Amino acid sequence: MTRAATLAGAAVLAVAVAGWLAVVQVFWLPLRIGGVLVPLSVLAAAAGNVLLVEGAHRLTGSRLVAVLPAVTWLAVALSATARRPEGDLVAVGTGGLGTVTLAFLGLGVVGAAVAVGRVLATPARTGRAVPPQGASGAQR
Repeated sequence: MTRAATLAGAAVLAVAVAGWLAVVQVFWLPLRIGGVLVPLSVLAAAAGNVLLVEGAHRLTGSRLVAVLPAVTWLAVALSATARRPEGDLVAVGTGGLGTVTLAFLGLGVVGAAVAVGRVLATPARTGRAVPPQGASGAQR
């Protein structure tokens, strides 16, 4: 299998996992246990974005594939805040739920931005072996 086909497959998988995770997190926003609001989606968004971005980069070595989960998560999360044609909102709330929704969006974006920044700060792999430079192999 060629490198391009492997990267394309990894990109599709990264987008699918990130999209699925974002949808699950959005629907976890109003999660209550015993009547108490549990912000599980906030933790999942922050940690999930970091793990997906860094995992995609570690597995593929591609910066582009690594950035795709963050972009996908952001697109799904922001689309959940837009009013549907029927007038429904998925990520909505006032009071405690509104606070959880804002924390979800804020910390999810921060987690994604930190992970993308770390990935983009790493040196690019060129695919060429660089010979070590020692005393006997000094360059002129």
